Formats: sequence, structure tokens, C-alpha cells
Amino acid sequence: MGVRSQPVSNKWFETVAIAEQRARKRLPKSVYGALVAGAEAGVSIRDNTAAFDELGFRPVTAGQAADPQIAVNVMGQPCAMPVMISPTGVQAVHPQGEVAVARAAANRGIPMGLSSFAGKPVEEVVAANPQTLFQIYWAGDRDFMLARMDRAKAAGAVGLILTLDWSFSHGRDWGSPHIPQALTPKEILPHAFELLAKLPWCWSWLREGTIPRLRVPNFASADEQAPLFFEAYGTWMTTPPPTWEDVAWLRSQWDGPFMVKGIARADEARRAVDAGATTISVSNHGGNNIDSAPAPIRVLAEIAAEVGDDTEIVLDGGIRRGSDVVKACALGADAVLIGRACLWGLAANGAAGVENVLDILNAGVKATLRGIGKDSIADLTPADVIVPKNFSPRPT
Repeated sequence: MGVRSQPVSNKWFETVAIAEQRARKRLPKSVYGALVAGAEAGVSIRDNTAAFDELGFRPVTAGQAADPQIAVNVMGQPCAMPVMISPTGVQAVHPQGEVAVARAAANRGIPMGLSSFAGKPVEEVVAANPQTLFQIYWAGDRDFMLARMDRAKAAGAVGLILTLDWSFSHGRDWGSPHIPQALTPKEILPHAFELLAKLPWCWSWLREGTIPRLRVPNFASADEQAPLFFEAYGTWMTTPPPTWEDVAWLRSQWDGPFMVKGIARADEARRAVDAGATTISVSNHGGNNIDSAPAPIRVLAEIAAEVGDDTEIVLDGGIRRGSDVVKACALGADAVLIGRACLWGLAANGAAGVENVLDILNAGVKATLRGIGKDSIADLTPADVIVPKNFSPRPT
């Protein structure tokens, strides 16, 4: 059964799926395509959400808590619920971009992950949400990475996220969206028809007196000109991948909470902990890493069994409703990260749309805990979830 649409005149939406519908209607085709992304045949991106549907609950009918407790503490930060904003790339979906997301997250008591490929500088984002975690790729030489970390620290970032789950697999069977190098007249012309079909989106930018700049200010020092997206991407793509010794070195340069993002195997989870990770993100980069990698929820229990007593674990991938959050926490996650869900809310209704998404998840987490008779998110165990046979791959 499909998702029933709501009238766009009513900017509130009741599910993340409706937010995605709104985003698809509002955004130019190429912008929406960049958000959906995925790799190769799209096996992993589909499995990220489908895997959650294979998990079930056994509800109770009496004795439930009226107001289950859902607050947690992750990366040294209090979270009003076990949800954080995942760092995502250039947010050309809305003129206020990451600042709008940061403001919405702060209003709901949620930490904000800020990508190195973000369109807004770290200083502005931290000003909107002091609970900002700066994300970095292993890109450029060590001095270049240290300069960006120092900038983030000076701006007030409270944690560092090192993302490792990317293998530069660019082919997509449905075709990749064209992302211009810069919005010059020559680049805009091929997009003229799709832009004219999305005038409200265009007007939102013109009303702010700007256009998408396609620059990444956090890929430079504060006093340097922000490079264009593909200039930064080229630096990242041509940098040799790090060793675990490199990861340990990077961790030694940051004196706060340190997350390694992209873990999908128990043996690598152990190596990340040995390298100094205080938090591990179980992730396949939203289905954008190698295709046919399992959904993060399928390997979560394996990783939690290996390192759950030694480090925090967050899950990133496929979260669309509060019950997904509860399933992840029951199988070993301390919290989850949301990426596309947040961006769909941003596209649908700016900062208020992001707040709407967070409210949906908050209500869903409480409703699910109430339905299975749990007083607190901390009371969850794997026994609270029905896991089918062969749900997870053989442990590494």
C-alpha cells in the first residue's frame, strides 16, 4: 500500500515518507537525485530500509509506562532521544542549509553532525547548535587535516567524526545526477527546464539573495577561499586510504570524543576501538559504499557483541520511524544517526520541517516503548525484537 499524500498547503507532515514526497515535488530533479544517490544496482540502499521491516515486536496490552524515558548521552552530549543528525554533504536543498538543520536540532535537544562537504562554515553551525560534531575525511596530507581539525576545535566543535566508508564507486544503473562544477550560465542552461518546473525552490533562494554556491568552506582554513565541491572531492579521491595506524594518529590529535564512522564488521570494530575510537558508527554510507554491503542493522548485533562493553555504538542507515530507532537500540546501539530523513524535512519546510521529522521520531520511539511495555530506552535488550533466522550474515 502506497503512502497517502497530504495537501502541500498543510506544511506539517505525519511521516518521513510524506516528507520525502514533498521533497521530491519541490526539488529540481538533479538535486533530489543527489539526495537519493545509492551505488551500482542499489542493493544496499534498498536493504537499509527493507531490513528494518523484517524485524518485529511482541506488544503488551496493559501496564505500560505513560511517559517512557528516552533521553541518552552520546559523544559526551546529552540527547533528548537516541537520535543525532548525521553529517551530510552540500545541502543545496535549502538556502539556510546546515544552519537551519543545526537550529532545528538545537531546538529539539539533538546534537548535529557537520560534514566537511557542508555548504555552511563550521563557525555558523556551532553558533546555531553548540552540540556540533565535526566530520572529517582522510583527505590531503596530515598538516591539511590538522588545520581543519584546529579550525573546528577553535569554532567550538565538541567531537570529531572520521568517516571511512567510501570506495568511490560512481556508477548507478539509474544514472547519476549532473552536479555542475559551478552555477555559471553555461552550466545552468541544461537545467533550465527542470528549474522552471520548480519555481518555489528557485524563489526560496532568490528571496535570500543568493544561489547555491557549490563550495565547501570546511575543506579549507577560515582565512582561505572555500574550494569548489569537485576540487575538494578530487583531493579526497586522490588521497591514499588510511591505515589503522593513521587512524590512531588522527585520534591522538583530537582530545575530545572521537567517532569512527563506517564500521560493518566485528573485527574492524575491535581495530577501531584499539585505535582509540570512543564511538563507532555502524554504516554503509547510506548505501553509497560498495553495493551489496549488508544493511547496518543486519551487522549491528555482531558488532555490539564484540565491542559494546568497550565503546559507544551508533547506527547510521535506514532510519525512517521511531520503531526503527527502538529496534536499533534493542540490538545494541546507543543511538542512531539520520541523514536523508533530515534532508527531506529540510526540503519540505526548512528548519520547521527538520523539527517535524524529529518530532515524528520522538513520538514514534515513545509509542513503541509503550507498546512493548518498556519504561525506558535503557531497558531494551535483543529479546525485545523478533529477529528472523538468517537475518544477519555470518560473523567475521
